[in-house]
Amino acid sequence: MVPIHELPNRLRWDPAFARGGFVLGCYDRVADRVIRVPASPITLAPGEHFSFQLSGADGRTRDIPFHRVREVYKDGAPIWHREP
Repeated sequence: MVPIHELPNRLRWDPAFARGGFVLGCYDRVADRVIRVPASPITLAPGEHFSFQLSGADGRTRDIPFHRVREVYKDGAPIWHREP
């Protein structure tokens, strides 16, 4: 399995792979469940290896630790999954 921290780089540098709609399933500690959010746009801070920034529909940018990502979907089909 490909480590989840490689996905943002692949989306950035592989235009063929990046075509399509991506959704991340991230574990929310407060809700105690996986919440699906659109994966666009993802921002990686230079030198950051533990989290990424995700802009929400409300206009807020949130830091998401890579270990909270539990699943990834491309055009509705699962392409990556991690057990809790």
